[in-house]
Amino acid sequence: LTADQKQFWQDNGYLRLEKVFTPEQVQDQSDELERMMQEWGAMGQGWRGPWRKAIMEADEADQAKALILAGLQNYSATYLQAVVNPTLTGAVSTLLGDTAVEFHHSVLHAKAPGLGTPFPMHQDYPFYPHDGADFVDCLVHLDDAPPASGCLRVVSGSHKKGPLEHITGAHTRPYLPPQDYHPEITASVEVPARAGDVIFFSYYLVHWSDLNRSAEWRRSVRIGYHAAHTHSYTHLTLPTILLVYISVLAVSLKKK
Repeated sequence: LTADQKQFWQDNGYLRLEKVFTPEQVQDQSDELERMMQEWGAMGQGWRGPWRKAIMEADEADQAKALILAGLQNYSATYLQAVVNPTLTGAVSTLLGDTAVEFHHSVLHAKAPGLGTPFPMHQDYPFYPHDGADFVDCLVHLDDAPPASGCLRVVSGSHKKGPLEHITGAHTRPYLPPQDYHPEITASVEVPARAGDVIFFSYYLVHWSDLNRSAEWRRSVRIGYHAAHTHSYTHLTLPTILLVYISVLAVSLKKK
């Protein structure tokens, strides 16, 4: 990455890199997505919650559809290779200060043609909180994503505010209060992309995307990475579980 790119990342909290994946790699990934979508995918409304009627007309909120699949690397060698792609992971390492990084997750967000589900203004932090800012989400584009397809939109520089309070609960996925963060009152920047491009963004960055009103699918795979020194607040890793178990066992034996 150039000095200007690294400075842009620091200032804005996101960065688009062109042609991270070759046309051949994109075609393989696209073919694998099609297979998984056909075998396991189920069309639905996507994220639920009252936010839908806050940013869509009532009929749109009922009709907008998306297909979401998680853990693609568990079902496809192509995506196992993608999450360890040296260009991708090298860029993440550089953005995090040339540090070792760990893979966290992958998930497909496929917006259906015609009226593909939007996503409200939110940060990704509430979905997988860690003990620090060093978490980067990478939006890998399998299709061209012009504005009409509901491309990513970001609130530049919002990552500097750190974690924000979201509306949460069993009835909804986390989202920011519409009276404070809404497309009509909060300025955001469109970040269109081409197939093979990757948009890197901080999980503190406020972002959203509009309806896909185009005639084509808008498929993108989000891959998350964090610095190796950063740990999850919500998930215990197997080594951590074993360490806790051994510690408890040692205390129990000592008491006996």
